[in-house]
Amino acid sequence: MDPVIYTPDMEHSIEDEAEINAQLADTLLKISKRTEADGFHGLRSVHAKSHALLVGELEVATDLPPHLAQGLFGHAGTYPVMMRFSTTPGDILPDSVSTPRGLAIKVVGVDGARLPGSEGDMTQDFVMVNGPAFQTSNAKSFLNSLKLLAATTDKAEGAKVALSAVMRGTEKVIETFGGKSALVRGLGGEPASHPAGETYYTGVPILYGRYIAKLQVVPVSENLTMLADQPIDITHGQTPIRDAMIEHFALYGGEWEVRVQLCTNLDTMPVEDAAKVWPEDQSPYVTVARLRVKSQTAWSEERSQAVDHGMSFSPWHGLAAHRPLGSIMRLRKSAYEASVQFRSAHSGHPVAEPRSLDNLFTDEQVSELTDVYYP
Repeated sequence: MDPVIYTPDMEHSIEDEAEINAQLADTLLKISKRTEADGFHGLRSVHAKSHALLVGELEVATDLPPHLAQGLFGHAGTYPVMMRFSTTPGDILPDSVSTPRGLAIKVVGVDGARLPGSEGDMTQDFVMVNGPAFQTSNAKSFLNSLKLLAATTDKAEGAKVALSAVMRGTEKVIETFGGKSALVRGLGGEPASHPAGETYYTGVPILYGRYIAKLQVVPVSENLTMLADQPIDITHGQTPIRDAMIEHFALYGGEWEVRVQLCTNLDTMPVEDAAKVWPEDQSPYVTVARLRVKSQTAWSEERSQAVDHGMSFSPWHGLAAHRPLGSIMRLRKSAYEASVQFRSAHSGHPVAEPRSLDNLFTDEQVSELTDVYYP
């Protein structure tokens, strides 16, 4: 089927959208203020804990057909990237509280017409999770889930650890019968597997030039595919997931494919229902680029200062050709901006968009163990 050409009438405001927008921003700030009161200055309201901060490159494929040669992917080229692996809570919890994983990608040196609020920048962000759709369908349900997250921030860490163990067992039973539960995973039931072996998705649609799309990042090099579903013992220590990422990338690089799924049927691939998984039998994901990283120090205090505290990641950092779509994405814009302003004011480290990744880290932080991107 031919891809659907975007028109503005495919998006529509929801009831009380302005009020929901204000409440969303207020809820995110409450999470940051709570964690600041506990001594953690300038944390993200969500995805506060990073597990790996990788420098790499994005290579856009050559000779893409016109419907795929759109926006950032319109011309072959290679760009430096920052990849940030994380988990969802806004407070810093031990890894034994196992929640869904995130991958934020910042592509640097991008030219083209910009989204509002990112004029003058040269970056394109893709904010992704390890599931093919968003956990909630619209902005109102998104707000309700964030209120629950805010209410449980810094509440009974020991109880969260215990609940997570129960939820992981529950999710295992569900998956035994061929299912998955976003709710159970969000409550701490995320399987304790290696983040580098996961597939990540934008979940919520974005513009893809004239069209509508979701994006997917899939590990393809053998040293990453071997990590798919590989369990990590998260019952000891605060950072076993981070430790596993550091151990892996000290020896190996890796390669992922960036794939695009174009909307071909608005009935089965809606713009406003973010919880709907788009059927791949109607529109398969197609490769448009590759991500590569060399072996390197995957996480350090210096990297954390530069990236966790010095950068922000938002689907609204980027090209107009990749404008976020739907009510959740619309409300993310001002809420994320308010959260970044709070972080920048309270962390002692100004948040800014990079124009280059050169000299961002010291020589010892980018390993010279190999001259290729993966063995």
